[in-house]
Amino acid sequence: MATIASGVPTLNDVIAELAPDGKELEIAEILRQKTEMLEDMTWMEGNLLTGHRGAARTYLPEPSYRAINEGVPVTKGASTQIEESCAMLEDFSQADRELALLSGNVAGFRLRQAKPHIEGFANKLSRDLFYGNTVGNPKGFTGLAPRFNSLNSAVSQTANNVIDAGGSGTGLRSIWLIGWSHDTVTGIYPKNTTGGLQHEDATSPAAGSDAMTLTDANGNLYMGYRDHWVQRVGLYMPDWRYAVRIANIDLDTITSDPATTSALLSDLMVQALELIESTENVRLAFYAPRVIRAFLRRQLLNQKGTFLSWDEMAGKRVLNFGEAPIRRVDALNIDESEVV
Repeated sequence: MATIASGVPTLNDVIAELAPDGKELEIAEILRQKTEMLEDMTWMEGNLLTGHRGAARTYLPEPSYRAINEGVPVTKGASTQIEESCAMLEDFSQADRELALLSGNVAGFRLRQAKPHIEGFANKLSRDLFYGNTVGNPKGFTGLAPRFNSLNSAVSQTANNVIDAGGSGTGLRSIWLIGWSHDTVTGIYPKNTTGGLQHEDATSPAAGSDAMTLTDANGNLYMGYRDHWVQRVGLYMPDWRYAVRIANIDLDTITSDPATTSALLSDLMVQALELIESTENVRLAFYAPRVIRAFLRRQLLNQKGTFLSWDEMAGKRVLNFGEAPIRRVDALNIDESEVV
């Protein structure tokens, strides 16, 4: 039976500490349903107003053998400073007062009107956690793919954790394995702010009314309600050894029969598990696009003695490979260029 790492706050944990009335918990649950990755991802408050500054150990001191009446040299480790920035996602939702009154539950109607906006936050966050890049969008933050975008270790040390599945050209896919924790890979939010999706009633009531005047597409006025949504988010990776990318997966080489599949997903995923520095004290999970996880489920039907299995985690049946669950992330189902 799969186990869940303890002692590390998730998005739901952060919001629960800040909002004991439970309202934000409902919002976090909507996000969780739309982005399975949030079931594993850890979050922490940064130490900067713009993000977080930390250090990564790059060299360990090594002791020396000594004889009696002889000394040993003094040694020291080495580290490099890391600074990550956070971005601010923001949106407004609006509701017509007349429709809200007709529904019989104004608060519930406003939340239903806001759900597409909330889902938009989840989709944007999920996509940018993998593909965000401040080079093309300085207002955003840098995700995982730009950090693991080479097979050449002379270009980037993270290349040691990029596995080549053999595909070429474009139209390729990736599978990721991540070990989440504050010391490895984690989400961050700026100092003196709160984690998760924040809500504010932005309605400025007109005189003698609980609503405000809103403007339609033609510039005409009507009475309604407005809600403000904001999320401050960044990605902090003090230890790149806890993220592995299986890149260059050609969907044309995958079948439901693992014996005839050119891209041997099971073999590649075993390699990924062995590249992770340690599976202890982290929230470990694979992330795959829907089409690849569907192939893995079909392969499970055709293969005995496989690493694939169904286990129970937090009362749910979860597809696992070895010691890690396989999460479906639709944001990964986009055409990628070959990683070289």
